[in-house]
Amino acid sequence: MMRHKDKYSVAVRRPDQGIEIKIEDYKSVFGKSAILRKPIIRGAVSFVDSLVVGTKCLMYSAEIAGDEEDEEETQKNAKLTEEERAAKKKKEDRLFKLLLYVTVVISVVISVAAFMLLPYALASLCRRIGASEFVVTVVEAFVKMALFLGYMLLISRMRDIQRNFMYHGAEHKCINCVEHGLPLTVENVMKSSRQHKRCGTSFLFLVMLISIVLHFGFVLVPSYWGRLFGRLLMVPVVAGISFEMIQWAGRSDSKLADILSRPGLAIQKLTTKEPTEDMAEVAIQAVEAVFDWRAYLKEEFALEVPPADEDRKESAASENNGMPDGGIHAGAQV
Repeated sequence: MMRHKDKYSVAVRRPDQGIEIKIEDYKSVFGKSAILRKPIIRGAVSFVDSLVVGTKCLMYSAEIAGDEEDEEETQKNAKLTEEERAAKKKKEDRLFKLLLYVTVVISVVISVAAFMLLPYALASLCRRIGASEFVVTVVEAFVKMALFLGYMLLISRMRDIQRNFMYHGAEHKCINCVEHGLPLTVENVMKSSRQHKRCGTSFLFLVMLISIVLHFGFVLVPSYWGRLFGRLLMVPVVAGISFEMIQWAGRSDSKLADILSRPGLAIQKLTTKEPTEDMAEVAIQAVEAVFDWRAYLKEEFALEVPPADEDRKESAASENNGMPDGGIHAGAQV
């Protein structure tokens, strides 16, 4: 999946090895109010929007990459009138949207419970041996990081997730390829880095770190339930601050930004894997669906890259003239 400004695309390899591409408008589930674009607030909004779009793309890719419609279902649809098919499609769209939001809500609840509330509940057991609230908060930090890293390590060993992480790596490679001034070809993509500062993995790691720092502010709160629900209410603030930091780190070349980015980049070794060339092809088409990388290279690097069809014509002309190919043609090899 690739997003550029107010558009996003999702490219999926079909069972027949073709590539299905879907382009949609990127719309916030919270609307277009100006206050939603304010610092900190926009981070919390972006976090929820990313969950919705990401889940939607995963559900779409599962539908396309799965088994094709069986013969019985095809026969049933063939017997329906145009109005009946439209009504059925409308009903399926409503069910899809309902399932989408239910999935997102459940995901958020489980994530907050597992990585925000559970660590504090477990660390609170230290009070039985006389630990102070400060010590409990320190223990909570270690438990939280252990759960987060353990979860990442565990899912990275699952076969289906590994394939998903390979596509994740292909996305990063495409972005790095273009941002480093290289034409978006399979060859250039494959030799680009699979790590990127603005990755969602880095964002999640920052959420963990910032929550640890901010939760020390609850040490002086006298009530256990006040400290527990205070952590819950801080989740949007933590997401907002993390968003601002990762955006800054992605734009900055300073040493501080580099240092802050290193832990997240290290964890990306778990959440990204080296893709195959056919995965790179899918990622390239997702980029080209929403982003004119040739115009970007011309503007940022003064590099002229001919469209793929013109590139093939030039190559054919060279072969017809008996001339060897003296340079690298920069058209997309997809």
